[in-house]
Order: sequence, then C-alpha cells, then structure tokens
Amino acid sequence: MSGDPRTPCLVGVAQHTVRVQPGPEPLDLWELVAREAAADAGAPGLLTALDSIQVVYTESWQYDDPTARLAERLGAAPRHRAYSKVSGTAPQLLLGEAASMIARGEMDAALVAGAEALATRRALRKAGEHVAWSHPANPKPPYGWERPPHPAELAHELFLPVHTYAIMETARRAAAGESIEEERVARGLMMAPMTEIAATNPHAWYREVAKPSELVTPAADNRFVGWPYTRRTVAVMEVDQAAAAILVSDGLADRLGVPQDKRVYLRGWSYAEDTWEVAARPAPGSSPAMAAAARAAFERAGTGLDEMSALDVYSCFAIALRAACAAMELDPLDPRGLTVTGGLPYAGGPASDYVLHSTAAMAERLRAAPGHGLVTGVGMHLTKHTYAVWSTEPGGALGDATPVYVAEPVPIADSYEGPATVAGYTVAHGRDGAAERGVLITDLPGGGRAHAHVRHPDLIAEAESRELVGTEVRLAPEGPVNVATW
Repeated sequence: MSGDPRTPCLVGVAQHTVRVQPGPEPLDLWELVAREAAADAGAPGLLTALDSIQVVYTESWQYDDPTARLAERLGAAPRHRAYSKVSGTAPQLLLGEAASMIARGEMDAALVAGAEALATRRALRKAGEHVAWSHPANPKPPYGWERPPHPAELAHELFLPVHTYAIMETARRAAAGESIEEERVARGLMMAPMTEIAATNPHAWYREVAKPSELVTPAADNRFVGWPYTRRTVAVMEVDQAAAAILVSDGLADRLGVPQDKRVYLRGWSYAEDTWEVAARPAPGSSPAMAAAARAAFERAGTGLDEMSALDVYSCFAIALRAACAAMELDPLDPRGLTVTGGLPYAGGPASDYVLHSTAAMAERLRAAPGHGLVTGVGMHLTKHTYAVWSTEPGGALGDATPVYVAEPVPIADSYEGPATVAGYTVAHGRDGAAERGVLITDLPGGGRAHAHVRHPDLIAEAESRELVGTEVRLAPEGPVNVATW
C-alpha cells in the first residue's frame, strides 16, 4: 500500500480492435472501452461518479463537443473535461494531468479515452458511401495541431511524417557512418522482433511474424513511402482501435475494493521538445530532448533503465526508435524488446492515441509480472517527447508537462540561390511505388538551412543509390520552391 490515500493509481484499462469494416464511430468506441475499463477495475458504477473525462483527439470525425457527448453516454457529470490536441504525446499529457489533480486532492477519479475509425472511413470511401456519424461539429473546427507547418515546409510539401522522419533517418545514417545497405539491414533486424510481439497481442492490427528482409525489401505490397522507408516499417494509421484508462486515488481504490495487484502507479514522467521544423534541428539525426526527458523521468521515478522489466518505445518510424535508443544508451536488440504491443507499424498506430494502448498493455504486463515499465511518446516531427515510468510499487515524484528541455532552432531561409550542402534527404514515392521527387534540407554557407526539391529523374535515382548527405549542391528558386542540382 502507498500509505497516502491521495496517491494516484491506474485501476482500469481496456483496448478494443474492430476487424470488420465498416465499424462503429469513435463515440461508440469511446463508450465501449470506458465501460470495459470500469469493468476491468471491478467498479462499473464508477463511470457515473467520474470527476474528469478526457478524450484524445480523433482524426476520424469532428464532434461538436466530444467530452460532453461521452459523458452523456456514460451518465456522468464530470466537473473537469479536456479534449487534446493532435500529438502522439497527448495520452500521456492527459494521464499526467489527471494524476497530478488526483495527487493535489482536486479529484478522485478520471477517465482518459481515445479511438480512431480510419479503417471504416476508408471502407466507406471505397464503397462510395458518405460518412454520417452523430453530433458533427458545425462549423467544422480547425485541425487540432498546436501550430501549423513553416511556410517553407508547405511550399516544399514537407509536412507528411513519412517524409520528415525519412529525412532525419538519412541524417542519422550519415552521422553514424552507415551505408545505405547497413541501415536497411539493421532496420529489419530491429523491427522484425516487434512483429513477434504483435503476433501474440490479441489487439494488434497485424498479427503475422515477419522476417527482417520481408519488412525492408521493396515489393508490390511493400512500396517505398518516403525512401528509405518501406510501407511495412512505418506506422499504420488506418485502423479501427480504441483504448481507455481509469485513474483513481488510492483512497478511492480502497473504498471500491480494488485489489492491490490490480493497481499500477505512475512513478514519474517528463516532457521535452526538439524543434518543430526538421530543417531547424541543430543535428537532424539525433534528439537531445529525448535524452533530457528520459533522464528526468528516471530521476523522478527513482529508477533507471536497467530496472525496467518492460519497455514500449514509440515506434512510428525507425528513427524514433533509434534516436530513443541512442538517448538512453539502449541496445536496439535489447532482450527485453522495444515494445509490449508490437509497435505502431504492427499493433497499430491510431493517430494520436497509440500511447493509451501502450499504457494499457504495460499495465497488463506489470500486473502479470510486477516491476517497473517505461512507456514513451513522440509528437509531430520527432518534436515532442514524453517518458513515463509505471510501476506496481508506489513512490517517486510525478512530474508535469513543463518542458525539461526546449531546443534552440536553426534559422530557415524561405528562398535561397547559391551553393549548399545536403544535411538530410528523402525521395517521395507515389501510391504506385514510383519515385516522384527528392526533398532535401541543406546547410547554407552563411549559417541556417534551406529546403529544396530534386526533380531530374537521373538525380532522383542517384539519391537512392548513394549517400547524398554531405554532397555540395546548387539551389535556385523556381516559384516558391528551391530546386537542387549537382
């Protein structure tokens, strides 16, 4: 027992995957997992007494008042309500805020829920049917990101994660002195064990074990999305999945009769930020913010990496895994594994909601084998980072959303003519698998960075066949876009 009735603990978790499309809308899924989480806690009646309902932003449908609609479904009248912004760190921010409010005595019970029905939207679109779900927002609100892309990123069509993360991967690869082939092989070896975990996870979207070569070799069903990444090594967003978690005070858990072995404690967590623009990162292939966040979370938890019995490292793209491993000095092939779910490419990457799934899975793992577990989150373009230590043992110090590190950005030139040096790059591929354009970030002689496209087919092919980072190129503006040649 914690000894302090204000200590927050996780007592109910739930995950749900819909495998037949079209499936339910997000509101239906929120209600379903909320009820399943309450049942998991052994307290179905707790839902009507919730002090807080918080919902992770859903890409699938814009409701007029998401938390109010869920509260209505549950028969609850919470005094605290929150709907997150778009970010893979959103679930941990909501969980952390709920835990802090419980610890301060401001509430006793909080629900955090999230769901996506993007696979259903795709199925309806293919069938030529209109999505007509309940309580649409009118007018439709702006997209839920905290800040829009930089004008130069928009001009150069550099706002999709499959391209931004690939650019950071090539920058990391060059800094590490790896060849194109060495990076490809290592990526397969790192990610193939994740498919084994997904195969044992009943909630995973893909439950098939894959060989390393099958993941990284381009094929008709495994096209390049943003070179060097193939489709089977990046997050799969078009899923129908939902998850929920219920946090209560230890005192309320006692009154509800929740067994001690069902309680999981947030011992410490932290938040940090790298730059919002990839081109603005001082070292595009690494993350000092991750290192700071990991250090702070472990210090607050009173534990270290070696004491973690299980890990779930955010895995939207290989660079996210590799940067986190470098930040923590963790071997990517650590025998504990990098995930308890199978990761975003295999278990499923439901937009901003994945960390709610990994937290639920971690809670179940720790209940079965008591100890400590690390769950990390990443938001935007490897910009925002959360690290959280969960445990069957209470203790530590919670932490909050105040950044423990904020990166100093490198200035970006919207337009530039003259010589430059490639700092990172990718080749964008279409849905037919064909290469469409190269996208570069470049170092400028006077300092700062600029974006550029590569348009000539021979140069695009060359970019995929040799290391381009460090190459001297010449940029020339063509309209709003810089075009690179060499």
